[in-house]
Amino acid sequence: MANVVKLRKGLEINLKGKAKEKKQPTRGSQEYGLVPDFFVGVTPKVVVRPGDHVLAGDPLFVNKACPEVNFASPVSGTVTEVMRGQRRRVLCVKVKADEKQEYRDFGVRDTGSLDADKVKKALLEAGLFGYVNQLPYAVSTTPDTTPSGIFVSALRDMPLAGDFEFELQGNEDAFQTGITALSKIAPVSLGIGIEQKSTALTAVQNAKLNVFDGPCPAGNVGVQINNVSPVSKGETVWTVDPTAVIFIGRLFLTGKVDLRRTIAVAGSQVVEPAYTEVLVGAALSDILDGRLVNTEHIRIINGNPLTGRVSSQDDYLGAHTSEITVIPEGDDKNELLGWILPRTNEFSVSRSYFTWLQGKKKEYDLDARIKGGKRHMIMSGEYDRVLPMDIYGEYLIKSIIAGDIDKQEQLGIYEISPEDFALAEFVDSSKLPLQKIVREGLDVLRKENE
Repeated sequence: MANVVKLRKGLEINLKGKAKEKKQPTRGSQEYGLVPDFFVGVTPKVVVRPGDHVLAGDPLFVNKACPEVNFASPVSGTVTEVMRGQRRRVLCVKVKADEKQEYRDFGVRDTGSLDADKVKKALLEAGLFGYVNQLPYAVSTTPDTTPSGIFVSALRDMPLAGDFEFELQGNEDAFQTGITALSKIAPVSLGIGIEQKSTALTAVQNAKLNVFDGPCPAGNVGVQINNVSPVSKGETVWTVDPTAVIFIGRLFLTGKVDLRRTIAVAGSQVVEPAYTEVLVGAALSDILDGRLVNTEHIRIINGNPLTGRVSSQDDYLGAHTSEITVIPEGDDKNELLGWILPRTNEFSVSRSYFTWLQGKKKEYDLDARIKGGKRHMIMSGEYDRVLPMDIYGEYLIKSIIAGDIDKQEQLGIYEISPEDFALAEFVDSSKLPLQKIVREGLDVLRKENE
C-alpha cells in the first residue's frame, strides 16, 4: 500500500505557455553535442579525437576521478570537435550523425537473473552509470559508493515542467525494467503526485511507492527524501531521473543505448507549446526551429525557468533536461515609476498586486528580470514558507556564506541539493543567488571530506 505524504509548504507559479499533451515532430540534428557540465561533479577526460568514428553507446569522455564511469555518445557518427574553454576545460564533445544509425550491442539481459554487481557492470559498460546522482553533495555518483536506498521522483511540478506521465506513454515496460534493475542494487522508492494515475506508476513493482500531496516543490527528489527517509552524515543515497530509468530499462530490453526522450517545448515565447521526441545532445536550433514567437529579447532555458540553465540556439539539449522553455528577457522594457504601478498582470507572493484576487488559475507571462538589486540578507522566514523540508533554510544559507562547515553539517547540508532552494530564490527579497550559493557550499564540503 502506498505511503501518502501531505506537504503544505510551497508555491505554485502558473506561467503562460505550458505544453499541451501532443507531440510535434522535430527534424533530426546533423550534429549532436554531449555537454559534461550537465553531469555535476564530473571532471571529464575525453577519450576520442576529431575524426574518430563512434557507435551510439561508445564512450566520448570518462570521469577523470573514476575512469570506470564513461559517458556514451547518443548517436553513431564522426567526432567533429572537442570544444574547450579556459584552462582547456571541456565544454562539449560534438558528433556528426551518420545517415544510418548504428548501435553498440551490449546484449539483452534478463534483470531477474542479475545481481547488483552485474547491473552496475552493465551500466558502466554502456555509459549510463553517470546518469545516477547521489546525496550528499548532489553530484553524479561513482560505483564505489554503497547506497542505502535509490530514490526516483516521477513528479515534475516546477513551472512549465514536462509531464512525466505523458513521456511514460509507450515506455512503460522500459520504466519497469529500469526500476527492477536498480532494485538489485538497493531498495528503490518511487515518488509520485496525488493526481498521477498511470498504472505504470501506481502499480509499480520492486519499489516502495510514496504519494506526495502538496504544491511545488513536492516533486523535488531531495524534498521527498527529507520527508520519507532523511540522509544522515556518513550515509549515501542515489537519485535517478525517471527518464534515466527508461534509458536503463531500454538497455536491458534491447542491449542498446537509446537516449530518446520526450521533452516539453514551453513558454510564452513559443508559438504552440507542445512535446517533441529528441535525443540527448540534440541541437536547440533544431528543436526551436519555427517555434519561436520572437528571436530577440528572449531567454532560452535548458530546463524549467527556476532551475534550468540559460542557453542559446547554439547549445545542445542537456542530459537531464525534460523541457526547453523560452520566456521574455525583459531587457527591452522601460517602466516609469514601475515600483508604484498597480501591475495588474504581475505575480506577487506577498499580494502586493491585485492579481491575487483573480485566483490561482490566472496565467502569468513573467520575464527574466530580477526587479531589484542584491542586498543584505533579511531574516524574514521567506525561505521556510516555500521549503517543505525539516531544515532551517535561512540559517543554513548564512552558514554556507560564512564558510562554517560544522554549522552546515548541523543544519542539514547533506540532505539538500541546489534545486531545493529554487523557490526560495524566487521569493527572496534579498535577491541572493541561493542555488549558486548551495552548489558552492556542497563543492567545498565535498572537497574537505575527500
